Amino acid sequence: MSDEKSNLPAVSGDDEHRHGAVEVAEPIPDPGIEPHELRITDIDPKAADRVERQVATMFTLAGLLSVGACVGYFAIPRDAVLEFGPLSGNANNMTLGLCLGLALFLIGAGAIQWAKKLMVDTEIEEPRHAASSSPEQRADIIEGFQVGAAESGFGRRKLIRRSLIGAMALLGLPAIVLLRDLGPAPGRKLYNTIWAQGIRVVNDVTLRPIKPSDLVVGQLVNAAPANLAPIQEESAVEYQNEKAKAAVIVVRIAPNEIRTPAGRENWGVDGILCYSKICTHVGCPISLYEQTTHHVLCPCHQSTFDLADGAKVVFGPAARPLPQLPLAVDAEGYLVAQSGFTEPVGPSFWERG
Repeated sequence: MSDEKSNLPAVSGDDEHRHGAVEVAEPIPDPGIEPHELRITDIDPKAADRVERQVATMFTLAGLLSVGACVGYFAIPRDAVLEFGPLSGNANNMTLGLCLGLALFLIGAGAIQWAKKLMVDTEIEEPRHAASSSPEQRADIIEGFQVGAAESGFGRRKLIRRSLIGAMALLGLPAIVLLRDLGPAPGRKLYNTIWAQGIRVVNDVTLRPIKPSDLVVGQLVNAAPANLAPIQEESAVEYQNEKAKAAVIVVRIAPNEIRTPAGRENWGVDGILCYSKICTHVGCPISLYEQTTHHVLCPCHQSTFDLADGAKVVFGPAARPLPQLPLAVDAEGYLVAQSGFTEPVGPSFWERG
């Protein structure tokens, strides 16, 4: 072994340093800031004025396109169609999209042109600093903002300032106009249903009128007004809207177990009571009935109403009882409404509070 070691070539100190240690590279020197080059608009006032007119033109066109979007919204029929060979689309929607898209594009393009060609073009450098700013630094930032505002020429170049303000102001106009698509104000529609005096109560499934003798104590049935069926033949949409408000539940409770609220002494017929099927919390349909307690449960958020006590809320987030429909019996012995609901059905809304 010693003979083998003696035959190895000797390693000098320089070789040991080169092979046994990692050489540390010198850091890249700071190249500094390149010499500043003036733009054509910095040395030629006519070029600067020409760019100013270009920017103002973009802003002005953006404002006109915003107005055009509003005009097109009202002037172009909602069912008008534009065809481009095999492609087609709604003319009203395409006009709105093109006008608003181009208006936003022109505002952005004008702002870029303004910044690149007219705002002060100087290079600065500053050392890195701590994450939090000192009071002196905050004061410098405010001063820098004020200097930047002055250098941008926003206050000095009135044509750009006025055209930009006009374009931005008009850009909000289509947003206001599009509020029309929310539809007409509901007016009194949320207060009233199609229930009225003399309207018969019919089974929700069979549409057969209900007699008091059809119900036994403890029974609950889903019901609807008899004048709902003709609406279905006229308009499916209107039918669904009216049905959603007019749906009711009819329950028969032993008269001695009913606690009648004041003023409703004649609203039932031999223990038969009728309430809105729409929960007063968020409008879910309810019909989960517990005969022993006379409680009806909403499956959405577990609001619970006592049908034997004016449908008062006994549990859950609902804020008011289920509206009750006054009942009577007509000449042929069928259950009918004495009147419509005396209060709005369903959840609260902005006009009701």
